Amino acid sequence: MPATPRPPRTTRLPSLTGMRFIAALLVFAFHTTWQTRFIPGGAGDTLSTVFANAGFYGVSFFFVLSGFVLTWSARPNDTATRVWRRRLVKIYPNHLVTFVIAAALMLAASDVFTTEGTLTNLFLLQAWVPQIQVPNTMNAVSWSLSCELFFYLSFPWLLRLLDRVPVRRLWALAGALAVCTVAVPWISLHTLHGQPLPFIADGSLSFEQIWFVYFFPPVRALEFVLGMVAARLVLSGSWPRIGLWPAGLIAVGGYALNSAVPYLYGVAGTAALWLTPLVASAAVADRDGTPTPFRGRLLVRLGELSFAFYMVHGLVVTYGHRWLVEGRSLPTAAAAALLVAALAFCLVLALALFTWVESPLVRLLSTPRAERRAPHTTPLSVPALEAKE
Repeated sequence: MPATPRPPRTTRLPSLTGMRFIAALLVFAFHTTWQTRFIPGGAGDTLSTVFANAGFYGVSFFFVLSGFVLTWSARPNDTATRVWRRRLVKIYPNHLVTFVIAAALMLAASDVFTTEGTLTNLFLLQAWVPQIQVPNTMNAVSWSLSCELFFYLSFPWLLRLLDRVPVRRLWALAGALAVCTVAVPWISLHTLHGQPLPFIADGSLSFEQIWFVYFFPPVRALEFVLGMVAARLVLSGSWPRIGLWPAGLIAVGGYALNSAVPYLYGVAGTAALWLTPLVASAAVADRDGTPTPFRGRLLVRLGELSFAFYMVHGLVVTYGHRWLVEGRSLPTAAAAALLVAALAFCLVLALALFTWVESPLVRLLSTPRAERRAPHTTPLSVPALEAKE
């Protein structure tokens, strides 16, 4: 793995690292303005409307980015077990630490534990269970890691299959993936049933329908594979030079469109259709040395912290809102200050988690001990990007 040689690559992709923080910030904005509202009144209503789709958009970006980066940085003569080791070392320590923190917070808040919810969350299986109390239990945001784990386990075989597709047929494959992505909400609406949830959309959708579109790992894998196809198109020189700014306009326009379509279409992976050009164009800009607004030192550094930020922010937002905002009539200025403080606190926790858990364990455990002892050199053609993915 991979089955065919990769073209030489001498550049990293710092713009994609910087974009990671923006995507994480979109998820934070969604959780603080729509799911739990920190800002009251008309200002809160406006923010809720603007960011109602931001969390879904940010998660889709991460799924596309994962497929793109893993394909871009695939190592010659790599093995499936090495890939799995690197990815597990990347995600599981942060997950385990935040799982323990979530359990402590739940005990302090007298929240109810369930055996199924706790165990499936611990082993990152929660997204496979179509029960409303399971996918978002414990540290709720870790449901996306359940999908990512499925992507990582499937990646060696997906890459081998993708490498067998001739370059001239990659666009047809991308089109087929796009059609499948758009078809998923229709399939869910017409084949799945269940008790409607009155607090979601117009009250006609069941959790089973939402779960199939939003949580179910094989369905979300469409976005991951689309990212893989985009990486191959860039690597083969077949990606059109549409430029980063036009790609950005596509992403912004797609966000507006996804905010206006029926609920299932907005929360599904259709965001990947508008975000994939942005990911690919940013990679092309980095490869060619074209200036981008995402390559600044601060933004890249924040991008390196983005996974840790993502893992801690849900707990800060959920319990901070419950203990400091819920049931209180805070002035808008005070609520805004509290929101900024929550963001700052998330960044501090993310820095601590990255510095003391994520980064040292990636360095220590991503390579087997026998290989660490053996002298080796890293080819300049292999970008050290997956440590940041």
